[in-house]
Amino acid sequence: MKAPNLFKKRWLNWLSVLLLVASCTPHQRPTYIISQTAPDSAAIEPTATPYDTRPVYPPGTLVDYIAQSGDNLNLLSKRFGTSPSEILFSNPAIPKDVTTLPPGFPMKMPIYYVPFWGPSYQIIPDAAFVYGPDLLDFDLSVFLDSTGGWFKNFGAFIQEKYRNSAGVIKYYAENYSLNPKLLLALVEYQTGALSNPQRDRTKEATFLGFDNYHRSVELQISYAADILNDGFYRYFNGELTSLALADGTIENIDPWQNSATVALQYYFSQVYRGEEYKKAIGPDGFAKTFKDLFGDPWLRNLTVLPGSLTQPQFILPFQTGTTWSYTGGPHTGWGTRKPWAAIDFAPPSKTHGCVETEQYALAVADGVVARIDTGTVMLDLDGDGDERTGWVILYLHVAEEGRVKLGDRLKQGDRVGRPSCEGGSATGTHVHLARKYNGQWIPAAWGVLPFILEGWTPVEGYAAYQGELVRGTQRVRASTLSDSASMISAD
Repeated sequence: MKAPNLFKKRWLNWLSVLLLVASCTPHQRPTYIISQTAPDSAAIEPTATPYDTRPVYPPGTLVDYIAQSGDNLNLLSKRFGTSPSEILFSNPAIPKDVTTLPPGFPMKMPIYYVPFWGPSYQIIPDAAFVYGPDLLDFDLSVFLDSTGGWFKNFGAFIQEKYRNSAGVIKYYAENYSLNPKLLLALVEYQTGALSNPQRDRTKEATFLGFDNYHRSVELQISYAADILNDGFYRYFNGELTSLALADGTIENIDPWQNSATVALQYYFSQVYRGEEYKKAIGPDGFAKTFKDLFGDPWLRNLTVLPGSLTQPQFILPFQTGTTWSYTGGPHTGWGTRKPWAAIDFAPPSKTHGCVETEQYALAVADGVVARIDTGTVMLDLDGDGDERTGWVILYLHVAEEGRVKLGDRLKQGDRVGRPSCEGGSATGTHVHLARKYNGQWIPAAWGVLPFILEGWTPVEGYAAYQGELVRGTQRVRASTLSDSASMISAD
């Protein structure tokens, strides 16, 4: 009986430290100061320039670090060149089985120096990047109406539906799960279209600087959104550790950085070079434009992923006693790049391709339908009807006929709609599932919190759509062919 009491005591200590931090600096912008355990020569003062020079640390030097949204032991070990066991040894208050670390939690981080670190300046917090709680007091249409530039009168057809400027931004913000403030600030910084009333249509094919097949204003915004997400989630998942700049320079990403800043560094490294790039990622670049438009984002609530985040219990999205095919291992939630937040299931069919089915995709948990669009159902699990808060499940390729309606309250196992090829791009009838929390995609195979359905855990393959579902000794292989190895039965 002593072990549970010890565990409880450790968690009380953990929470008391967190509450102390939260009560002192609830909205303070993170600052990073070298710990007293580092050599005296290592101490540096923060500056306003984006390219602070960090010292060369002796191996294993302990430095101060303040946990940020989504931090976990595996991720931090990759960034600082250490190991989870070393982090735990240096921070005995942290439980060994912790999932996400509480944002704001002070830590001692063992660091192993890597040369050519990039800038330490943080551009915006993660809360200003994702389609989350930061937006609860923001009216996109009202804001655009208040601007004097030509963009507020812009409109385009997307998914066979005409959308005005607010509709265009909202469409990409919702589906990529990006903060519309981020997209608007990007438009203004790169083009001035929110303030300049003169529209130059000759420049719209490369509106945001991408000279490729995305040759329109709305497609340039979509392409930019895809790149931003790619940078954010590859860094968040520990896959992006350096940036290759246009001049051939390789920068190792500063280990104190946050995902939103790295996403913007990654993005601007593909559209600018030299001094233009340095300005864009510094305090007088994109950060200034964002602040001028929307105020200082660091003074707002910075929490996206809380500490000790857990997933509700989910069932497989089809009826008990039926067998479907696991047709898509971890792949993009929306777009073409990271995050690999989604997995696919297909009902049984006599033929391949886009065929009608009488079987239904089911609610994996209780929730309320927060959004519907072409092929799309967004199920909000916290019941407030707002996909920007709490857990939500994206269902994509849901047939319009027979699907749920906006505001419907569902119980786990209730029908959502029939799988189809509607919405997005699909070559065969299936349903695409992905998770978000507070507007941030959660990778399906994230080691800290995988997308578990009835005990089945996704495992990534070497490429998108590959991989397996694993439950104990059982293994199901993803295959678009719906062969016997991809069959999975609901309990």
